Amino acid sequence: MLGESHSIHHEFPEHRERIDALMKEEQAFRDRVEEHDRLDKTIRGLELRENPIADRDLEAMKAERLHLKDVILRRLNGD
Repeated sequence: MLGESHSIHHEFPEHRERIDALMKEEQAFRDRVEEHDRLDKTIRGLELRENPIADRDLEAMKAERLHLKDVILRRLNGD
């Protein structure tokens, strides 16, 4: 759905406490979550305002968001 939030807390509500703990304990984890959430906010803004952007650029942003989400989930699962 266009404009839907994909923040890490929204995507993984079952991991909320672990996310918060890792963000306090690990700078690298916090950086990834913040990067993911900034990118998500940018994508949502582009979708909601229908700003002109090349499809391939938007798809690249979404692919990066998905990559970060995967990295974060692996860490949440202890990998």
